[in-house]
Amino acid sequence: MSAIVSSPHRAAAAAAGLFLLALGITYGRVLVRLAEDWATDPNYSHGFLVLPLVAYLVWERRALLARAERRPAWFGLAVVAFGLIMLAGGTLGAELFTARVSLIVVLAGTVLFVLGPAHARILVFPLAFLILMIPLPAIVFNRIAFPLQIFASQFGEQVLQMVGVPVLREGNVITLSTTSLEVAEACSGIRSLATLITLGLVYGYFMEPRLWARVVIVAMTIPIAIVTNGLRVAGTGVAAYHFGPEAAEGFFHTFSGWMVFVLAFGMVCMVSMMLQYVGRSPAGDEGEGGRAVPARATR
Repeated sequence: MSAIVSSPHRAAAAAAGLFLLALGITYGRVLVRLAEDWATDPNYSHGFLVLPLVAYLVWERRALLARAERRPAWFGLAVVAFGLIMLAGGTLGAELFTARVSLIVVLAGTVLFVLGPAHARILVFPLAFLILMIPLPAIVFNRIAFPLQIFASQFGEQVLQMVGVPVLREGNVITLSTTSLEVAEACSGIRSLATLITLGLVYGYFMEPRLWARVVIVAMTIPIAIVTNGLRVAGTGVAAYHFGPEAAEGFFHTFSGWMVFVLAFGMVCMVSMMLQYVGRSPAGDEGEGGRAVPARATR
């Protein structure tokens, strides 16, 4: 009897193993290049955190997945086919972004074809979260990074003038009486922006049950990252003016980056705490004994 009962589980495990093997063969080179980008490009080092988080999000939904109606949808095959066409086009055209996104499309189509729309709806968030591990195309990245460089330079110039530091700015170069500071691409803030958006998504998901509040938290990570990076540029200028160019290089420069990022994440947490008092009844939503019962959200 135990062999009969366990045979469907063995068949499912074997099918899953074959699928993962086929996925590894098909996307092996794509995944290796993706991991190399995470390891070598500081702008996307957070990619190593995405896969474990997605695995946890899927595991967290195991009860919902077990109860969901299994109704395989044949149009899932069309989605898989479209994803494979994207892979072929991206590989032949040397367009890494398209080839990498095709992996998410293939996974979504497989869920639809094997399990059905109900399971696909449950897994929408984990599948969408995977997009955060994929580096942006260079043309898109540069269109975002350069305006951020200029804004950080302008913001730093204004703050330096406010604190009485003589400064002259030309583009993304800030000239002080003692040295010149270039707000390079690495100082544009796009690195902290990408990481902070990822952390904002994770923090909002686990700490805030209301969907609109999660959206607000993620949306606020963008101005917070931009403004705090501008403060970092200004702080670097003040340090270089008073203590010399060495204050804008090496350990001090790296340490200030970490400190500013911690400040930015702390501000995201403050936004979340303030949202706790928005849209909640002061006396309502209480259970027995007067203890507040948090709202439940469908994940």
